[in-house]
Order: sequence, then structure tokens, then C-alpha cells
Amino acid sequence: MADRNGAETAMSEQERNIEVVRRYLRTFVTKDLAELAEVVAEDVEIYGSGTAVRGRRYPEAAVSSPGLTVLDQQILEIFAARDRVVVSMAQTYRRDATGATTVQSACKMYRLAGGRIVQFWGEQDTYGLLRGLGLLPDEPIAF
Repeated sequence: MADRNGAETAMSEQERNIEVVRRYLRTFVTKDLAELAEVVAEDVEIYGSGTAVRGRRYPEAAVSSPGLTVLDQQILEIFAARDRVVVSMAQTYRRDATGATTVQSACKMYRLAGGRIVQFWGEQDTYGLLRGLGLLPDEPIAF
């Protein structure tokens, strides 16, 4: 990175952390599991949707979901503070069997150490994703 005078400047920890998170999120489009392994710790802790799990195999499975392709990804906001990065985003998915597409919104928070994601928390609109892909009826749920 260069300053206004063209001199090279060191990237701040926050800028490095943002780049690591961007690389991780990009793997949902590229399905590049080698890159995912570079930026996510083997024993990453994952919290969200009422669950808590540990291990890189969980995001690897999400990235390589058979029959579901991420066509586009928009990072709407990204904010870093110390070892945390918070992202709000939208991903456009295609259900390969039918060609149906829909957009899923999400908000995630990541904690990084040593240039890798070691914890993350978040929620995404899974119900909206499933409805948009025709996997749930497009009608209100009766309680």
C-alpha cells in the first residue's frame, strides 16, 4: 500500500483483517477450499442459528454445498476494530436443479488472530433463502 506521495506504507492490523475476511467471503463464489484453509483456523469456533460448532469443516461444507451456487456477493458494509471485523452482506444463490435464484442477506462478526479467522458469529436469512429457491411454500407460516 502507498501513501499520497507514493511511498510504501505498512497495512494496519485492521486493514489486514478486512482483507482476510474478504478473502474468506470470496471463497463462497470461487469455492476455493485452499484459500479458505489459508484464512480460517483449523479449530475455528462458529456461533449462529442457535448452534455452536468448532472446526473448519463446517465452513468448507457451506462453501462446497452441492446443488447450490453463489452467483454474486455484495458486501454492503464492512467495519474493523482491533481484532474484529463486522460485515453486512447479500449473496445471490442459484439452485442448480431448477435454476431458481434468490438473494440471502446476512450479518456476521469475525475475530481474527495471526492472520486467520478464529471465531465467527452471525445470522442469515435461511427462511428467505429456502422460500426464494422454492424449497418452502411461498405463504405465511401458521403458528
